Amino acid sequence: MARKLSDFKALSFDCYGTLIDWETGIYEAIQQFSDRFNMGTPANRSELIEAYLEEEHAIEAADPTMVYSQIVATAIERVVGRYACPGAGKLSVEEFKRASESIRSWQPFPDTIDALARLSKHYKLIILSNVDKTSFGYTRATLEHGFAFDKILTAEEIGSYKPDERNFLYMLKTAKDEFGVDKEQVLVTAQSLMHDHVPANSLGLASSYIARREAHCHVDNVTYTFKFSTLGEMADALEKELAT
Repeated sequence: MARKLSDFKALSFDCYGTLIDWETGIYEAIQQFSDRFNMGTPANRSELIEAYLEEEHAIEAADPTMVYSQIVATAIERVVGRYACPGAGKLSVEEFKRASESIRSWQPFPDTIDALARLSKHYKLIILSNVDKTSFGYTRATLEHGFAFDKILTAEEIGSYKPDERNFLYMLKTAKDEFGVDKEQVLVTAQSLMHDHVPANSLGLASSYIARREAHCHVDNVTYTFKFSTLGEMADALEKELAT
């Protein structure tokens, strides 16, 4: 029998890309250095994001204990270096700091806050994000209007970055220990196929794919239990279920 949204008791959220418009935030953080480094123009915005993702994934794999804000700044510096004119040098200390703090100003998608408030009436809301505690503090203040997250789990706390399955096992233990929610009652809710849905598949977790934009990381044979264009659409579907 097909599962319903109302069967679940907790949502495990990816944050950046699912709740927060991460792509625009990264793009603007890179573009601020365009004139200073006389950067050549990428073919399109997508190419620049792909370049950033390549660098970010390499850094996370090489040093899973590096604080996320430093990963962001290092990846931005490397991307700027790819497109900068020869001999342009590296980011200054102040520029590197500005890049690392760009996370603080990233904005939510238009539907995010209202959808979270509605979903919070039925589910425990758990953040499972590749971020550090300090950076997420700013994001949390931006998001929490009319609801509150029930638990925040960061890569900094766990000691590894998704798609490492340890992050999801840590989340499942927390859900059980703190809320009495079993594995079968957790719905992984995320935009990233690679970071969230692939490990969810491996661990036998149900998942909801929030397909906000075309996936930058191409993944074959990944499955998900539900698919929605926005989180607001998912909240609408839940409310429709509960009303029948």
